[in-house]
Formats: sequence, C-alpha cells, structure tokens
Amino acid sequence: MRTDVSSEEDWRRVIGQAVERFGGVDVLYNNAAVAPVEDGSVVDVPLEVWDRILAVNLTGPMLGCRHAIPQMLRRGGGSIINTSSIRAFVGGSQPIDAYTASKGALVSLTRSLAVVYGPQGIRANIIAPGTIRTPMAQVHDAHGDPGSQMRLARYPVGRFGEPEEIADLALYLASDESRWTNGAVMVIDGGAMINYV
Repeated sequence: MRTDVSSEEDWRRVIGQAVERFGGVDVLYNNAAVAPVEDGSVVDVPLEVWDRILAVNLTGPMLGCRHAIPQMLRRGGGSIINTSSIRAFVGGSQPIDAYTASKGALVSLTRSLAVVYGPQGIRANIIAPGTIRTPMAQVHDAHGDPGSQMRLARYPVGRFGEPEEIADLALYLASDESRWTNGAVMVIDGGAMINYV
C-alpha cells in the first residue's frame, strides 16, 4: 500500500488492512527513512527539512507502533523492528544533524518499548546499519557527496552493504528464533564503527 508513514490516518488504514487480510499483526518493521541532501549542521539545515526528516524517521515509527501494538497485544505478542543507523552513535565530518538526531531518538524509543511491552510478549529491537547501497545513498553520491569516499575508507570489508544483508537480520528478528532478543541494538556495518582510521 502506498503510504506516508508520517500520517496517522495512513497508519490506521495500513494496520486496519493488515488485520482484515491476515487476522492480526505479528511483526512491525519500521524501515522507511529520508536523508535529503539539504540536511546539514543545525546552524544551517532549513527548519522545514529538519521537521520532515523527524516526521518520517521518528514520528513514522512511533505511529506504526501506536497502531500495531494494540493488535499485537490481542494476539499475545509480536516483534517490532526499527531501523536506526550507526549515525545514531557517531558524528561525522559531513554533518547530517536532523538524520542523526532522528536515528538516535529512535534507539531510545525502541529501548523504552522493549521494557514496557516485553512483559506482554512484544519484543522491540533496533537494526543499526552502516551505509547501504540504496537509492537514498545513491542520491547523495549523485550530488557529489564529499563524504562518500571517506566513509568507504572506514569499512574494513572494503564495500558498503547490500539491502539483502539487512533483510536477513530483519527476518531473524521477525522470527521466533529471536524470541529472547529484546531491546537489542544490532549494528551491521562491515566493521566501520570499530575502525579507528
């Protein structure tokens, strides 16, 4: 379904359709995000850009949780998977402060959900990827992002990640094989965060 994740009405419609078609909700995977090239330092990022990034990257997952959690409770539990970023934990010489703030806040929100809803059978976990070869990353490269080659140099594996490599981790977190995984922040970045260049 084509959806604006920052719209509560759209979330009502999506969750309602999921319940109607599948009988309930077992897994919520909040993976939508934006990182427009207009993002930058807090001193110069346009306020409307800041607001839009937080609306999609933080309010969107919150709204998904708001409408999915009651359905999960009706089924006795479920799995919430939120995609953050290694930028939640590190700064960068090329600042993207709105994106960074949104991803850091999402980590805190997810940990809170894990504590509050864990006793009721709902697990909440974070996937924190490094740079993944997606259209969003390619937009930055197309705009001559000077940080792209610097970022690549931090990856001991010598490349950025592929979407399928993140999907494999999401599948684990969605499955019963991860039934004791709750409140975890799972960094998947080819070793970039441990590489002190």
